[in-house]
Amino acid sequence: MTHAGSAALLAQMRKLHPAAIDLSLDRTWRLLEALGRPQDHLPPVIHIAGTNGKGSTQAMLRAGLSAVGLKVHAYTSPHLVRFHERIVLAGEDISEPALCDLLGRTLAANNGRPATFFEATTCSALAAFAATPADWLLLEVGMGGRMDTTNVVAHPALTMITPVALDHQAFLGDRIEEIAFEKAGILKRGVPCIVGRQQDAALEVIERQAARLGVPLQVRGEHWHVRQEHERLVFEDETGLLDLPLPALPGPHQIDNAGMVLAALRHLGFGETACEAAVTQATWPARMQRLRRGPLADLAPGAELWLDGGHNRHASEAVAATLRSLPDRPTFLIVGLLNNRDPAEILTPLASLAAGVTAVAIPDEPDGATPEDLSAAAQGLGLPAATADSVEAALRAIVQETPSARILICGSLYLAGSVLRENG
Repeated sequence: MTHAGSAALLAQMRKLHPAAIDLSLDRTWRLLEALGRPQDHLPPVIHIAGTNGKGSTQAMLRAGLSAVGLKVHAYTSPHLVRFHERIVLAGEDISEPALCDLLGRTLAANNGRPATFFEATTCSALAAFAATPADWLLLEVGMGGRMDTTNVVAHPALTMITPVALDHQAFLGDRIEEIAFEKAGILKRGVPCIVGRQQDAALEVIERQAARLGVPLQVRGEHWHVRQEHERLVFEDETGLLDLPLPALPGPHQIDNAGMVLAALRHLGFGETACEAAVTQATWPARMQRLRRGPLADLAPGAELWLDGGHNRHASEAVAATLRSLPDRPTFLIVGLLNNRDPAEILTPLASLAAGVTAVAIPDEPDGATPEDLSAAAQGLGLPAATADSVEAALRAIVQETPSARILICGSLYLAGSVLRENG
């Protein structure tokens, strides 16, 4: 079948429910029942929630487990270039024929009843994971945790909560405590949980829920510690010390993500081979990714071109920290956002580092913010700002003025996916 086959089936799934997000597990339980309860037939599951860092954490775990010969399923969202990226079966993106068969079976089982796109596709993924042998399943929460479609595994081997920050407030609550409560919804009675760096208010909520359920916690700063020391990563827990290379994924925040992964691997009994591979062999596109080749990169041969899909203030602060860790260079931003994002929230952490902003529309995205609104927001922060018809046009304009610029394309995973498609 051609790619259009899965595209047509995915389009059918988008029409099953009028809302893109409708947090509830009722429709999920019904559909899973119709699919034969695949959630009961999965390999050991590591369930990952949190506001930022879920994808990087999953990528490191996958690298570490794969390096010791284990077959790893992985589920993530959204995708960047092709939907197939969301469903990794034993180390490989699901094939087009397998995806078409899977989606067709889910649509037939659902029989036209209401289900959001995420519910239908996640249930499809669980069916694929149950039917394909593997040693582990890395299951990333879509939004929140408590009412997320992935929260149907009764007995995961391990849960993980990456840093919690304000995001998706319309669905999860306006206070950090409310959001932490939703994330802590993945905790299961007696199942250990690795907890990353948290604000005190969030950690109190997680600890309270863990105490209620008898969940053994492994908390950063209490049960394990991680730091950068002399261009090395140093990790310590009750079993001893690891001295490893710095993470392959760029940015100071990856030290913390690596710490979570090392805590998880050590808790599960894996040794230094898996731990070092997790840190050094992980790849994760559009997270401070350096674009060195491709049509867009070729437009700016004397420039540094970076891509990041972070889309909230916490992610933007991590990007800013990464930029500060790089050698000085005039830095320009090419920014595109969804219209449900506050441009000032994204741009403020970057404002002191940027020599200018060029605002663009996200291609083929009806819910994108207009370049004019983004440009006005940047100017409101005191930044020189312009608009461009495309990322390519923005790049050309920047390198014409500053050939050796550092250029960061940022603001949205949807923009990042478009850039990766365009850049080949």
